[in-house]
Amino acid sequence: MRSFLEKFPPSITALLLQVAAAALVLSAMRALELQLSPLSFALVCGLLAAFFSHLAGLARWWLLIQLCFAPALVLMLAFDIPPGIFLAAFLIMLVVYWSTFRTQVPLYLSSNKVWHALETLLPPQQAGKTFRFIDLGSGLGGVLTHLARIRPDGHYTGVESAPLPLLWSWLRCKPCRNCEVHWGSIWDERLEACNLAQYDVVFAYLSPVPMERLWRKARSEMRPGTVFISSTFAIPEQLAHQALEVDDLHHSTLLVWRM
Repeated sequence: MRSFLEKFPPSITALLLQVAAAALVLSAMRALELQLSPLSFALVCGLLAAFFSHLAGLARWWLLIQLCFAPALVLMLAFDIPPGIFLAAFLIMLVVYWSTFRTQVPLYLSSNKVWHALETLLPPQQAGKTFRFIDLGSGLGGVLTHLARIRPDGHYTGVESAPLPLLWSWLRCKPCRNCEVHWGSIWDERLEACNLAQYDVVFAYLSPVPMERLWRKARSEMRPGTVFISSTFAIPEQLAHQALEVDDLHHSTLLVWRM
């Protein structure tokens, strides 16, 4: 069963386990002729779903979500909140996080101190020479617009898959002639902007999940002498050539590999 569930993203696995827990509790109630209050039923379902999630190998924080999901749903229904509010909340979450359930890459925002640290990792200024920089998962465009102002000798590209962050970053980049952002997946081979061979500096602030795959992409596409930078998340079994610690709220670390 565990090998079957591993084929799905964690969010789908969690939903399937919630359904399985509810079905099992309902079957037991019928067989034993038990009557449970809605909250008691939800608590039992949550405990069972969390147990199933542990057996399925989901991350620890998923266990808390599984435990609280059904009870929280029952408690929210007790407040009799208008359905339109739930719909609005869902739509806002959708346009912000979009494909997070599939990519397992949430919206992480780099701090101002990370922006300034990145300045020190750009190629040295040389008269008449330009360089190209890409932010894979550019979020709200803070990295792009900051560097575009500080180092106008570079051309800055962002790739973002979530609609609302894309719109925000597009509006921020619009006044900058040396800055652009594209909508799409960093794995889409049809998106020319995601061909890493054209960039001197590649920056990513994603999550632990795609780092091994991204490293393979970087190794196959990036040119010798270019730089790959990951904020916070390391590449499995690949020692960084440089680690630049940033004194911000998240204690970020810029991990640098020279190709």
